[in-house]
Amino acid sequence: MFRRTMSALIGAPIFLGLIYLGGPYTAFLVAVLTLLALREFLKIGVQMGVHAWYIQTTLATAVWLTSLFVGREEWIVTALLFWVVICLGRLALTYPKSPLSEVNYNLLSVIYAVVLLSHLYLLRELPRGLEWTFVTIFLVWATDTGAYLIGRQFGRHLLAPQVSPKKTVEGSVGGLLLSIVVAILCWYLIGGSSWLTYVILAVVIGISAQIGDLFESALKRSAGVKDSGEIIPGHGGILDRFDSLIFALPLVYYGVILLS
Repeated sequence: MFRRTMSALIGAPIFLGLIYLGGPYTAFLVAVLTLLALREFLKIGVQMGVHAWYIQTTLATAVWLTSLFVGREEWIVTALLFWVVICLGRLALTYPKSPLSEVNYNLLSVIYAVVLLSHLYLLRELPRGLEWTFVTIFLVWATDTGAYLIGRQFGRHLLAPQVSPKKTVEGSVGGLLLSIVVAILCWYLIGGSSWLTYVILAVVIGISAQIGDLFESALKRSAGVKDSGEIIPGHGGILDRFDSLIFALPLVYYGVILLS
């Protein structure tokens, strides 16, 4: 518990500070997080017997991040399409040496650990991006906290017993409700959009954050590992700490664009 608390006290201000500063500081944060998350995802695949494409996925990540940071939207789409074509082309040219499971996993590694997580930078770069990014982070934390506290106190019905034996339906509802409560508080303090916009985002985050958490749990169970890594003392790896945020970020980004 001490290591976990100290990691949070040190890591959270650095994380929030780099987001607050924006621009190259947030870009640096995203680059580090995505590269570490990619490495963890590939290592989990190795535990499942999947051949990891370390060089190819790292190059794809570098191209994606470069396109992202220079702000060329057409480059971003092109980079993603090229990665899909390269992966499918490898299956076509090297099968059965590279089976479909290997191609799918490496394809997913970049999409999950890099493309989805890098929406942290895209969200921060939006008009009022600082506020929306902080709101997203706080709502994800509220969802996790509400699910834990309510589930621990009132949880009776398991949500996904084969994936997580501790997560309950009651906890899931509690996490969603606390997300909505915190969203209304953010609307009162920050404003800038209607209360309905905040509530809609709270529902989206409350659901997607929990699905993201369950996805990473299912991934680790498939590999038979407890944590995705050990880089954060008391918390595990980057994927362990950001699994909820990874699913929420792109949904909030496009939700803000649509609702603004």
